[in-house]
Formats: sequence, C-alpha cells, structure tokens
Amino acid sequence: MSEYQYYEFLSIDKPLTQDDMDVLRGISSRATITPVSFTNEYNWGDFKGDPDKLMLAYFDAHVYVANWMSARFMVRLPIEALDKKTVHAFAVPYVLDFEASQTHWVVTWSLDESEDYDRFGMEDRTGWMARLTPIRDELLRGDLRSLYIGWLASVYEDMAEDDEEEPMFVGGLGNLTPAQKALVEFLEVEPDLLSGASLDSPEIQNEETPQKLMDEWIAALPKDDIIGVLKQLLEGKGHQVERTIRTRFLVWRRSQSADDHDVPRRSVAELWKNAEKAKLIRTEKEKHARKLREEKRRKERDTYLNNLSNDYSKAWKSVAMTLERKSGQAYDEACRGLVDISEAYALQKNTKAFQKEMKQFMAKYSRRWALIQHLVKAGLWKDK
Repeated sequence: MSEYQYYEFLSIDKPLTQDDMDVLRGISSRATITPVSFTNEYNWGDFKGDPDKLMLAYFDAHVYVANWMSARFMVRLPIEALDKKTVHAFAVPYVLDFEASQTHWVVTWSLDESEDYDRFGMEDRTGWMARLTPIRDELLRGDLRSLYIGWLASVYEDMAEDDEEEPMFVGGLGNLTPAQKALVEFLEVEPDLLSGASLDSPEIQNEETPQKLMDEWIAALPKDDIIGVLKQLLEGKGHQVERTIRTRFLVWRRSQSADDHDVPRRSVAELWKNAEKAKLIRTEKEKHARKLREEKRRKERDTYLNNLSNDYSKAWKSVAMTLERKSGQAYDEACRGLVDISEAYALQKNTKAFQKEMKQFMAKYSRRWALIQHLVKAGLWKDK
C-alpha cells in the first residue's frame, strides 16, 4: 500500500488575509488555499508545516488522516472558553491534548494504531471536517461531551487504571449530537463503553437563555467594552463580534452555575461494569428486534402463500412458462417458484396433494438433469 496523508485546515472566525495565504503558499506549492481553508494530500513526501503552529496562528479546525492508521482532529478556542481546571481534568497525553497561547487553546483528539484497515484504506477523508467542525461551537457553548469522548477513548485504549475516576460527571452522553457521534466514530470509541458511561448520565435540558440573565450580564459590561463592540460592528466585523460576545456570556453563565467538578464521579472499573450492562441491554434489544423482524417476515410470507393457494393452477403454469427459457437462471427461478408452491400446500396441511401434483408436473421434465439437480438440492425431488 502506498503512503497517504491528508491535511485540511479551516478558518472560521475570520478569513485569511492575502499575506496569510502567501505564507501558507510558501509551505506548500501544491495545496488548495482559499480565504477560509488549506487542503493538501500527500502520496509521497511529507508536510513541511507544523499543524500546531498553523492552528495557533491561522486556523480554527484541522483534520489529519494517514493510511498508517492514524487520525487527528483539532480545534482552536478563545482562552476564556475553557478553564484550567477543566483542561487538567480531561487531558490525556497523545489522546486528548491541550496547548495554550496567551489568547487561545488548541485542543487535539488523536487516534493511533487503529485496526480498521478498511476504513483507512478506502474512506473518503474529505468528509470528516464537515462532520466534526460543529464540535467547536458546542465547546464554545459550554458543552463538554466531546472532551469526555476524548477521555473515554483513552479508557478504551487501556491508558487508565481501574481506580482512576472520570474527569467529571457529564450529562447528555446518551443523546449525543451528530458531531459528537462523528467524533465517537473518528476515535473508534467502543460503543458499549460509551453506552455504559451514559447509563447514569442525565439528559441535558435544552432551555433558552432567560432574558433576566442576559440583562444582568449586559448591565455589568464596562462602557469601554460596549464602545469597542459598536466600533467593530461599524467596521463590518459582526460575525467576529457575535462569536466573541457569545463566548464571553457563556463563560460568565457557566461561572454562575454549580461546579460540575464537585459532582460524584465514577471509577474506570465502574464504567467497564456499566459497559457490560450496556452490552447485555444491547444484545437483548437486538434479539427482540430480530424476533419482531422474523415475525413480520413470517406474516408477510404466510399472506403471500395464502394468496398463492387461491389459484394453484396459475402457480404451476407460471413455473412451466419459466422453464421454457431452458437456462440456469430459469431453473433457479423455477425452483424458487416450486418451493413457494410446496410451502403453500404445507401451510394448508396438504403435503400429499403437492407430492401428487409434483409427480404429474415433472413427468414432462424427467430429462432435464440440471433442473432435477436444483430440485434435489432444494429437497423437492428424489434423484432415482
């Protein structure tokens, strides 16, 4: 298998300037560069840039996939979006990493040494960015489930001791967003382990922000901050201003709520026990679903056979017309038709009548050895 690497970077909060794009062009002459993205694929050679530095300087999201079974997803967040206590709680070297500058965090989820050869040999790498990028906005809104998924990936990789506790008790693990589900798939987190973690995880209440809270926060804003926001709006930076203000408000609101770090946490051993429970629940659900599907299929089959039994002569004639084609495909089709007729007679508890009709029918085809072989194999005829 030839070497393959895929790099994609995305700028969300503000477009790249012409100077930015010139610097990036100096890193790669082959890359596709736009005011909001940088994309390159390598079937030989290597990328000359440093993704960590590029993220801190230019981009808000990054996806990397290599066909030696490795993948990375990165997002850049304003420094106030995550407190150091949260970062320290979730960080796992080489799985979920956090790098800080004076103004931003860069969060990196990593997968190494996957065993899914089909995925890395055939998947469309270009689809991951669109699926994963919403995680950035979710983190800006204070949704930490993506960080929990990253930590859980380390548990699945046996990088956590049994007596180690989860970073914090996170709600909504049983009702992930599409982007969070994509991250589970991207990191190949074991589904039963995730389901086990969700067993005691309360649902997230999707309530609108009370007007009273917004009024309280706005009233406390310094006058200089308000003037700065208005100037940026007049300069056409509305999108950037909205993200900045929204982030500041959400950080403030999170500071007003109860501290999730103080909620009782479960040990890794408890999570694995929950995973076994989740597996039992899943297998029982799958068993029940198979039973329902089989019952539905049986009812549909019985309805079909009962309709067929209303006019046996038509069914026999249909098989005879099929055999006129004298081909292997015709013999397969005819054999299936005869099986249907046989089961229709059996459903009416009239097997002897079928055997009698079958002998009369086969008198015309006694030299059709290929047909006879099909029927013997299906248990409809005895080879003499």
